Amino acid sequence: MGAMGDDKKKGPERVGDVLGGFLEKRGLRESVLRAEAVDEWDERVGEAIARVTRAQGVREATLIVEVRSSSWLMELNLMKDQILRQVNEGRAEARIEKIVFVLAEDPVQ
Repeated sequence: MGAMGDDKKKGPERVGDVLGGFLEKRGLRESVLRAEAVDEWDERVGEAIARVTRAQGVREATLIVEVRSSSWLMELNLMKDQILRQVNEGRAEARIEKIVFVLAEDPVQ
């Protein structure tokens, strides 16, 4: 009978390291990192924009954002480049490449 520990790594691994390796192998790491943009939306765009928007999700490298009114939708489309820079600030990888603003199903004027 051989030693049982011969094929084991030395010491325990951190869950984050194991999960990171798993995501990397599956090609999901960038998708998970990009999805953080949804959670960070309010903080990155500021209170005024956060009040009238809600980040819905990320598809590929596109952030989908719901907007409460058509007037805000128009305004945000004019500010899109600036907002994209804010969303990507400090991101070395898994950057958001595009933002799509959509009118909320029940918009408030």
